[in-house]
Amino acid sequence: MNMKRLKKLPEFIRFIMVGVFATALHYGLYFIFQRFINVNIAYSIGYILSFIANFYLTALFTFGKKPSWKKAFGFGGAHLINYILHISLLNLFLWLGFSKPFAPIPVFTIAIPVNFLLVRFVFKYKER
Repeated sequence: MNMKRLKKLPEFIRFIMVGVFATALHYGLYFIFQRFINVNIAYSIGYILSFIANFYLTALFTFGKKPSWKKAFGFGGAHLINYILHISLLNLFLWLGFSKPFAPIPVFTIAIPVNFLLVRFVFKYKER
């Protein structure tokens, strides 16, 4: 995909594409690890590894910006807030009786829109 065509694709759609990939990576790692280790540790490992991929893809593909340490710290701050939301919701849904393999699914439906707003703020408003 060339850059001109990329610019025509709205950023929210690009965000969704990156988000689907990062979410699939996160969930796939969680799904494998939750069978062998504590669910919170499994969820955290998946989150951290998907966070790294998500940062680079979000910077380059979603917003067309060069990754930088400043953006990495802002992105990390946004994701720290998002991680706390994720892990809290995961434990809430487990407490409500959701099975370990499927508890992340409602978490994603709540946390992903919040994450878009936080990350968009970092990449759009931190440059000022």
